[in-house]
Amino acid sequence: MEKLVIIPTYNEKDNIRKIIAAVFDLDQNFHVLIIDDGSPDGTGAIVKELQVANAGRLFLEERTGKLGLGTAYIHGFKWALARGYAYIFEMDADFSHPPKDLIRLYNACAHEGADVSVGSRYVKGGATENWPWDRAALSYGASVYVRLITWLPVKDGTAGFVCYKREVLEAINLDEIQFVGYAFQIEMKFTAWKLGFKIKEVPITFVERVEGYSKMSKNIVKEGVFGVLKIQWQSLFRKYTRRVKSAA
Repeated sequence: MEKLVIIPTYNEKDNIRKIIAAVFDLDQNFHVLIIDDGSPDGTGAIVKELQVANAGRLFLEERTGKLGLGTAYIHGFKWALARGYAYIFEMDADFSHPPKDLIRLYNACAHEGADVSVGSRYVKGGATENWPWDRAALSYGASVYVRLITWLPVKDGTAGFVCYKREVLEAINLDEIQFVGYAFQIEMKFTAWKLGFKIKEVPITFVERVEGYSKMSKNIVKEGVFGVLKIQWQSLFRKYTRRVKSAA
């Protein structure tokens, strides 16, 4: 019960078998929790089938309807904390986050002094592959924008490949995390930083998905743009830290 990888899914039937197998093939005792938002393509049914051969290490939480990335991770965080996991990971189902790099994220937190480790495209050694120029420009521009507005000392603030020590998630009032899309990843890192936790970036190569479809939308980008401003504005007031810090 040490390491849990949370993977939110919506219509990922083309990837789900392969991504679960890739995590287990690492042979590093990672457990996997799938949070499926009622995928009409049968993603949840595939996971249930795989659970038969992976009892005790593959778990499924099914939700009704597409409720958003952020709420999926919050659900997963609470599930993991209730069961005593020490290291909780976020990862996409589409192989944009290389499963082998879970080990490096774990080592950063377990052995190298980090409280949060981030799989980063924008530190030395990081890269992206198979992205069109406009997507690459949007992503890099967003990372610069986040740093300029929030002063967050993370070069890839929007990254979704992350490891949290349980102490970080226990310290955050997860019910006060406001955003569900693009800004969720920024808000979680920002909150951890404001609460005094150490964040370390680990270079990864982010690869554009081959199977399935991207969930990016104009509304997600809009949330990111205005969400960053909202986060920073709120943080200027003393009550912000009291609100986001867990009473426990």
